[in-house]
Amino acid sequence: MPVTIYDVAREAGVSMATVSRVVNGNPNVKPLTRKKVLAAIERLGYRPNAVARGLASKKTTTVGVIIPDISSLFFSELARGIEDIATMYKYNIILCNSDQRMEKELQLINTLLEKQVDGLLFLGAEIKEDHLQALTSTSVPTVLAATRDADNVLPSVSIDHFQAAYDATEALVARGHKRIAMIAGPANDPLAGLMRYEGYKKALKDAGIELDEELIATGNYFYESGLSTTKGFLALKNPPTAIFAANDEMAIGAIHAIQDSGLNVPGDIEVIGHDNIRLVEMVRPRLTSVVQPMYDIGAVAMRLLTKYMNNENVEEHVVLLPHRIEYRESTKPEQA
Repeated sequence: MPVTIYDVAREAGVSMATVSRVVNGNPNVKPLTRKKVLAAIERLGYRPNAVARGLASKKTTTVGVIIPDISSLFFSELARGIEDIATMYKYNIILCNSDQRMEKELQLINTLLEKQVDGLLFLGAEIKEDHLQALTSTSVPTVLAATRDADNVLPSVSIDHFQAAYDATEALVARGHKRIAMIAGPANDPLAGLMRYEGYKKALKDAGIELDEELIATGNYFYESGLSTTKGFLALKNPPTAIFAANDEMAIGAIHAIQDSGLNVPGDIEVIGHDNIRLVEMVRPRLTSVVQPMYDIGAVAMRLLTKYMNNENVEEHVVLLPHRIEYRESTKPEQA
C-alpha cells in the first residue's frame, strides 16, 4: 500500500495538518518539528499525492503546451524557454505535439482542460475562429507564443513579422540588389507566411523596385522546398541576384541549390534567412538571418501566463519582442 500523510504524521508524532504544512513549505513550523517530519518522510519514502493536493488547492501546478512540431529546431528552442521559466515558478509542463492539424489542436485543448491544467500555452499556428471559441470559452488562462490572433483577443508573445521581413529585404536593397527573390511561407500562415511576404513587398516598393511575380515562390518551411524553388529561380532567363527566404531551412536549401548549379554564395547570389536557428552556423557559408528570439518568446510567454494564473497585474497583453539581423558570410558587406 502507498504511504499516506497519515502514516507520516503517526511516524513523526505530529498532526496531519503539520505534515501538510511541511510538505507545502509553510514557514509556520518549528525547525525541530520540520526536521522530525522530513526525517519521517525520508524513512517511509512518502511522496505527496499531486492529485489530492490539486483537489484541495484547486490548482494542479501544471501547464499544457500545444506545439506544432517538437522535431522543429525552432519550436524546440521555444519549448526550452517555456520549460526553464516553468521550473523557476514550480510548474510542470504537459507537452503535446499537434502536427499542425486543427482537429488535433482542438482535441488537445479539450484534453488538457479535462486534466485541469492551470494554464495553456498555444504555439505557432494560425488562430482560427474554432481556436478562439475553444480558448476563450474557458476560465483557464491562455497565452499564444510565436503567433497571435487577428484581433489580439488573446494574450500573445511574438515579433513584428512585417517589419522583420521589411528589414531583411531592405538590407539586400542596400547591397545594390534590384532582382531580389523571395521564398515565402504558405499564404494561410498569417504571420510567417503573409506578413513576411507583405514586408518584402513594401520594402521593394519603398525602394522603387517593381514587384516581379517570377521572383516569388511559396515554400512549406522545409529544406526541400527551398532547394526546389531556388532551382526554379535559377532557370529564369534573368535570375535573381539575392534571395530572402521566410525561414532558415528554406534559405539553406537555396544556398545548396545555388552551389549545386556551380554558382557562388555570396559572390553570385546573396541569401538571407529568417529565425536564426542553430543550423545557420553549420552551413557553409554561414547564413545571414533575421534573429527571432525563440527562447525569449517561450520564456516571456510562460512568465506572462504565470501572471494570469496568479492574478498578477498585466500591463501589456500583446508583447512584441525586438528582432535584428545577424550578418554572416552568405551576404556581402553593405556598400558604402
